[in-house]
This record gives sequence, C-alpha cells and structure tokens, in this order.
Amino acid sequence: MEKSPLQQARVAYKPQLPNVLTGTAVKVVEGEATQSAGDQEDIKKLFPNTYGLPEIVFEKSSDAAPSKPVNVGVILSGGQAPGGHNVISGLFDGIKAINKDSRLYGFLMGPGGLVDHNYKELTSDIIDEYRNTGGFDIIGSGRTKLETKEQFDKGLEILRELGINALVIIGGDDSNTNAAILAEYYKAIGAGVQVIGVPKTIDGDLKNSVIETSFGFDTATKVYSEVIGNIQRDCNSAKKYWHFIKLMGRSASHIALECALKCQPNVCIISEEVEAKDMTLDQVVDEIADAVIKRAEKGKNYGVVLVPEGLIEFIPAVKRLIAELNDLLAAKADEFAAVAPKEQLAWISAHLSAANAATYASLPTGVARQLSLDRDPHGNVQVSLIETEKLLSEMVGKRLAQLKEEGKYNGKYSTMHHFFGYEGRCADPSNFDANYCYGLGYTAAMLIANGMTGYMSSLRNLTFAPVNWVAGGIPITMMMNMERRHGEMKPVIRKALVELDGAPFLKFVKMRETWKADDCYTYPGPIQYFGPAEVCDIPSLTLVYEQKRRKY
Repeated sequence: MEKSPLQQARVAYKPQLPNVLTGTAVKVVEGEATQSAGDQEDIKKLFPNTYGLPEIVFEKSSDAAPSKPVNVGVILSGGQAPGGHNVISGLFDGIKAINKDSRLYGFLMGPGGLVDHNYKELTSDIIDEYRNTGGFDIIGSGRTKLETKEQFDKGLEILRELGINALVIIGGDDSNTNAAILAEYYKAIGAGVQVIGVPKTIDGDLKNSVIETSFGFDTATKVYSEVIGNIQRDCNSAKKYWHFIKLMGRSASHIALECALKCQPNVCIISEEVEAKDMTLDQVVDEIADAVIKRAEKGKNYGVVLVPEGLIEFIPAVKRLIAELNDLLAAKADEFAAVAPKEQLAWISAHLSAANAATYASLPTGVARQLSLDRDPHGNVQVSLIETEKLLSEMVGKRLAQLKEEGKYNGKYSTMHHFFGYEGRCADPSNFDANYCYGLGYTAAMLIANGMTGYMSSLRNLTFAPVNWVAGGIPITMMMNMERRHGEMKPVIRKALVELDGAPFLKFVKMRETWKADDCYTYPGPIQYFGPAEVCDIPSLTLVYEQKRRKY
C-alpha cells in the first residue's frame, strides 16, 4: 500500500510512556474500596464479584522475576476514535514486555467477532503498519451488544480454544458496560478470563476524576476546530452568511464547548445549560436571533453558530416526549409495526399523554418522524439524523421576518449549514492522543499482568508531560448507575455531562457576550505533529481549564 509523506513520517514517531511503565515491572498500590456512581445497592447486587474493588495506581518495582506468556484478545467496539491503533500497539508491546512469547488476537468487526469466532492474530508486522495511524481498520469495529449468557458462553469457547487469558474491550460507555457485565460473568463461573476496558469516545462524556478524558476527544476537536476556523475566516471575508454548524456529541456538549473555547464563534449552544434553565425551543431560537440582530446593528450580517448534536434531547419538553416515546415504542413494538406508514404519526399522538402529544404536534413533521422512527441498536433516537442546525436556522429566519414586519430588525439573513462528525473520527491521532492511547494500551497489559479484571485502564495528570502521567486502573462498576433502556432499568456507565459550575464552562460564559457582538474569531489551524511542544503537544483546553494548568 502506498503511503503519503505524512504516513511515512508518523511511522517514526515514538509515543512517550509514563516513567512508571518504563521499567521491568510495576507494583500495585491499592486505594480505598469504591462504590458505584449511583444506585449502589442495585449495582452491588448485579455485580457481587466485581463491585467495591479499590482504585489502583502503579509504582516502579525492582522485581524483575520472569513472567509467563499471556494470550490476550482485543475488541474495538462502537464508533471510531483517533488513537485506537495506538491502544492496540501499546497493548501488544506491553504483553511482549511481560513475556516475548505472549500473543495478541484481534476479534474482527467488534464484539460480534468474539461471538462468531472471527479473529486474526496480530503480529509485529501487522502492528507496525498501524502505529500512530487513525481509524479502526486494523480489525474493524461493530456495535453488537454483549448481554446474553449465550453470547458470553459462545465467546468463551473461542477464548479457551486460543488459550486467551484476558480480553481487552476498547469502547465507550455502552461498550465498557458490556465489559463490566462480561467480567462479572466470567468471574462468577470461574472462567479464568480477565476483562479490561479502555475509555474511548470522541464525545468526551466517558470520564470522572480518575478517567480525565476519553481518547480521541483531543484529536477530533482539533480537526473540527480547524474547519470551524476556516469557515470563520471565510465568513469574515465574504461577510454575507450565517453558518450553522452541528457538531457530534449526542449526550453531552463537550465537543461544542471545546471547539468554542478554541475558535470563539458568535454563538455556541450548550445543551446542559438549556436543560438546566428549562428553556423551550423558542427561547433557544430567540437567543440566536438576538445575536443576529445585535450584529446587524453593527452592519455585520454574518456569523457562526455551533450546535451540539444532541440539543433536541436536552430541551425539557422534548426530553419528556422522547422518554415516553421510548417506553411506548418498546412496549407496543408489535402493534406499532402493524400500523400503515401514513398513519404512524397519528397513532403515536393518540397514545401519548396530553402534554407530550402537544409537544409532538408542535414539531416539524420531519423532526417528529425522526424522533419516532429512526432508532439505533440500543433503542435510542438517532439524533445525528435530526438536522437540528437546519431546524434552528429556519426558525430563526421566521422569527427575524416577524421582527422585520414589526420594524425591529432590518438586516440581511442568509444561511449555510454544516455537520462535522465523521470527519473527526478517524484522523491520525494528535501527539497527545498518540501518547495517551499507547499508554492506555500498555497500562491495560500491566493490569492483566497483575491479575485485574473488571477494571478500566487509567492515566492521570494529563496536562503534564507524559513521563509524569500516573498509570493505574479503576473498577468499571465505580462509574455505573441504573438507567431506563428499552422500557427496563439497566446498569450502565453514567455519562459525564458539561458541568455548569466547571472551569471550562465558566470561561466560556465570561467571554460569550463579547464573542456574540464582535469578530473575535481564532484560527487553530491543522493538527501539528512536528514542532515546538506549545504547538504540537498541548492537550484540550477543557483539560487545561479543569486542572488549572496552562502550560504543557
């Protein structure tokens, strides 16, 4: 395969490991016993063998006793995120450091590969082709949920056949929930298979005080910010369009907030704030229209609006509607399937409560249909298919036309629409993500070497240089609570939302009124892989502000 000059140069990049992982062995230091993020008694009953485990960190050890080889399986689960290949590279190098005869097997196209016994051995020749590259194409990814005893037992057949001692699942909150369930099952039956999770999602909503960020977030937000900056430069040059830009982030607005901090657009909607203030869709529209009017008064009939992908679910009235829709369509799936397509919206309205039926009727037909009919494998609304950016721009246009008739607005309003999502999922990882992912994979190998199961690989102190990062792990159950899925309460990892009293959001609030009226655009440019550390190696601004540490 022909490689671009950048690909050839990136092969030579050597990710930096935390100092603690550069020796011949590590020592486990246990912290206090943990409990789940919520619903402690329910989670404890569901995970009796893996609940309450301590957080751990690694320290250097002088013990250089030889270790037996380990056979490890690895799964890439869910959507792609930059750096996945480096996780696998770090895992490979880590188990080879345990013993040169250790072997790594990749299950193909996600968890389904485990159940269907589709795999390939990952040798050094294969691994070396994928170091520091984007994408998940080394083994592919998928969204099969591991949730039944039949799946667990079928997977165990191939694990035993290959002599696999441990399974590493690289994924987001749902995938790591699957990892916790699988770890509990294999522990309960004495299968002798460890299960380790690795935190992946560009959305940035898989984190806590110990998992400071999920991998891929840094790279993806830098990719989006480059393009937003380019649009802002074009906007400031042509001076005739309002650009509505929808950004990935279904359940949290971390991507939108990070891109706003990097680029300083005129408007950025934060879904969590909309929910906290109990804002209606009309109030969101008014906020954007206010920016358009203020800028028109200065002769600026142009601007940039950032919209998080999941905004529609955070508008309280719509959120209540979606919750009832989820329960209704789960409970009456067969009855709904028999309804003629032309009658489906009317059928749904007739089965909703009065308040939710009113909200449903107020939505444009296209949006109502998308809320009702387009579901992902987990039974959730596929919000990425809802063109929220177009919905908002059209509603703002109607509001401005009304105000123009009333003599309260006399500007010009033309719009352009963008959705940045897949563009950021498979980029070559930034230096930060290349280091972080390699370290997460290597840490996973050390968790395996020390007999851990039901743990998530963890690196902390991420605003410092990688040599100073703290390596260890946390019990996955520590991040869990009970939530309603498909009409039933299920154990899941609690999503981390934007904290409205957190430093990143407060920084945004301090500046946004100035950004609204004036041209304060910044232009981050493309990801830099070579050059001074202050250009190439800085982490996300979210991390910088959260940890109150400006320099890398």
